[in-house]
Amino acid sequence: MRAHTYSIIAIDKQAGLMGVAVQSHWFSVGSIVTWAEAGVGVIATQAFADPGYGALGLELIREGKSANEALGALLHIDNDRESRQVAMLDVNGNIVAHTGKSCIPEAGHVVKEGVSAQGNMMISREVWNAMVEAYLSSDGEFAERLLLALQAGERAGGDIRGRQSAAMLVVRVDKTGPIWKNKVVDLRVDDNPEPILELKRLLRMSKAYSHADRGDELMTKGLIDKAMVEYEAASRLAPEVEELAFWQAVTMLRQGMVEEAIPIFKRVFAVKKEWRKVLSSLPSAGLLKVDEDTLSKILKQ
Repeated sequence: MRAHTYSIIAIDKQAGLMGVAVQSHWFSVGSIVTWAEAGVGVIATQAFADPGYGALGLELIREGKSANEALGALLHIDNDRESRQVAMLDVNGNIVAHTGKSCIPEAGHVVKEGVSAQGNMMISREVWNAMVEAYLSSDGEFAERLLLALQAGERAGGDIRGRQSAAMLVVRVDKTGPIWKNKVVDLRVDDNPEPILELKRLLRMSKAYSHADRGDELMTKGLIDKAMVEYEAASRLAPEVEELAFWQAVTMLRQGMVEEAIPIFKRVFAVKKEWRKVLSSLPSAGLLKVDEDTLSKILKQ
């Protein structure tokens, strides 16, 4: 598989997160390059990419090998190792990268504590250095730092062919609770003229929905004030998504907050009248208990 690209892998033990982000002039780069598993590690496999480095690399780390040992073992049995570019990190923070001699220039990587950036078929050899510098010099949320690294790589020249796809995968360092809760960010832009800008938008949306989900959890626990803070954060991040406000109002209605929910329903109905039909269907679906007079009052908004 041809996945000439630039990527970054990193671990932030303080935040309890590790992940990978990538951008390329190749369709659906995220389906090839990005590999991560909570409690195990993170891998980026690119250039003339072999997905086996992702699947088998994680398996080897899961079985107890360090990132260095896992990568060494896979390179040893690969006759095409010089056409590969691979970066691996394990849950203990060990990071290693390989850029084969046959990778199309400009090609290279840089590994520093907690982070590795790598690229091939780049305009400039400054790409991977710019990415690491941007990541290490930023102090925002982990996913935002990965995004900043991609943007820095693009400013330094990026892929010599241009842009087409991007992806980001972030998992927890330690496995906790259900397996699906250990994947924090899983976003892909498979085909877009400005994939990093689209990835940035999707990350904003992902954060908004996470706040909304957290609001629902807090509301069911009766922590109304804290839930409202989460709902408001979701609305600020994605004001264009009226559905977030709709379900916020439905959740409030379930808690008996009728008067507080009415203004929100009114704004939602003004954007799209079909939400009235959705609301009216919830009682029969067993998703909302509300008396007919209250429901009628809300639907008239």
